[in-house]
Amino acid sequence: MSIWTRITEALGALRSGESLAEVFSRLRTPPERSTAFTIAVIALGAKMAKADGQVTRDEVSAFREVFTIPEIEEKNAARVFNLARTDVAGFELYARKIVALFGTDDPALCDLMEGLFHIAMADGEYHPAEDEFLSQVAEIFGIDEMRFRALRARFVPAAAPDPYTVLGVRPDAPMDEIRAVWRTEVRASHPDQLAARGVPAEAVRLAEKHLIAVNRAWEEIRAARA
Repeated sequence: MSIWTRITEALGALRSGESLAEVFSRLRTPPERSTAFTIAVIALGAKMAKADGQVTRDEVSAFREVFTIPEIEEKNAARVFNLARTDVAGFELYARKIVALFGTDDPALCDLMEGLFHIAMADGEYHPAEDEFLSQVAEIFGIDEMRFRALRARFVPAAAPDPYTVLGVRPDAPMDEIRAVWRTEVRASHPDQLAARGVPAEAVRLAEKHLIAVNRAWEEIRAARA
C-alpha cells in the first residue's frame, strides 16, 4: 500500500464537518509515522501559506520538491492542502496534535520543520509572517532557540551564514565537540535514519539540503581553525 493510498484512507475516515486536525488523533505510531509525517508537512505548509497572505504556484509546487508525488496521486495531496487551508482550526491545534502523536523531543519534529522551511523558501523569499509562524510551531514542538536558528540558517539565504549557527554550536566550542555534532548531523541524513524516524521515502530530498549545509559549515570551521 502506497503512502498516498493510506492518506486517502485517513482522509476518508473524517466525518462531515470534522477538522483535518482530527486525523492526527486517529493515526498511531508506529506503523503510521510516515503517513502522519506527510500529512503534517502538507497541512502545516498550507497553514503557513495562508499565514503570509497568499498561496502562490511556487508554494504549491514546493510540495513536489519535498515529496515525490505520482501524477495519479496529485489530487490526494491537493485535497490535504485545501482541507488545511480552509479549515477554521488554527495551526496551533495542528502542531499540538502532531506533538501528541510523535511525542516531545522526537527527532522527526525537526525533520518536519525542515520540510516547512523548504516550503517557506519556495518563492525565494522569507517573509516575516513565515518566520513568526515557524517560530511558534517550533516552540510548540519544543525546539529550543539555538536549534531553531540552526534550522533557519540552513534554508534562509544570508550573505555569509555563520557556520556555527548552521551546526547549532557555540563559537567557542572545542573542535572535538563541533566534530561530534557534525558527525551526528551527517548520520541523521542517512536514508536508514530518516526511515527509522518516520520520514517517508517520498521525502528523502529533505536530507540533501541538510547534508550540504552541515558539510559546508564543518569545512568552513575546520579551515578557519587550521
